[in-house]
Amino acid sequence: MSDVVGIQAVRSALRSAPELARCLYVQKGRRDARMNELIGMARDADVRFQTVESAWFKRRVTDGEAHQGVVLEQRAVELPSEEDLFGAFEHWTSPKTILVLDGVTDPRNLGACLRTANGAGAQAVVVPKRKSATLNAAALKTAQGGQDGVMVVEVTNLARFLKRLKDANVWLIGTDGEATEPHYLTDLKGDVAIVMGAEGTGLRRLTRELCDYVVHIPMAGSVESLNVSVATGVVLYERLRQLSEAAKSSVD
Repeated sequence: MSDVVGIQAVRSALRSAPELARCLYVQKGRRDARMNELIGMARDADVRFQTVESAWFKRRVTDGEAHQGVVLEQRAVELPSEEDLFGAFEHWTSPKTILVLDGVTDPRNLGACLRTANGAGAQAVVVPKRKSATLNAAALKTAQGGQDGVMVVEVTNLARFLKRLKDANVWLIGTDGEATEPHYLTDLKGDVAIVMGAEGTGLRRLTRELCDYVVHIPMAGSVESLNVSVATGVVLYERLRQLSEAAKSSVD
């Protein structure tokens, strides 16, 4: 079992995967419009609803999450596999965008990356099965619905998966602070996978070697690097800028 915590995360879970929900817990006395919406969604999905005292949340939510008076208990999410992704791949419209997270272990960073990937129009976010954050309550709450419409895929062997992407004519764009080429001077158009490294350690050696290009984000201040979710946004939105410029040029 796992808990989804907070209004937006619970709304997203009830909308995207109501079959996983087991029970909706709402704080006693919290019956505003947003709570009534969630209760209505739970009833429509035949999900049990229960009112609990505020002390219940203190015992249940132990990691400091802002629960906002609502928790959804659900069965563990079973993520799509590598085969599921390649089964869907041919139906996606080009230019295709895949975000690969090589060992991001903080669930809040995973959630923020999901939200950013959704905003940038990525079709999938890929994580290794081992040594990676899971799509738990903290990730879902940070994603704020970012997982909706994005295929979140778990792969057993990341190197093998990246080789399959290359065979499918997807360009692999890695990010590394030691790279010489800035991200904005690299061609990010076409079918691409943006590969982001782990917090602190960056890309693993084999992952870096498999990338077609490795780029860095220029830093003008005193900090040496950006949070992985912020860096993800910088690169993905540079890709959107390049695609937009290319589209304008083709019209002109």
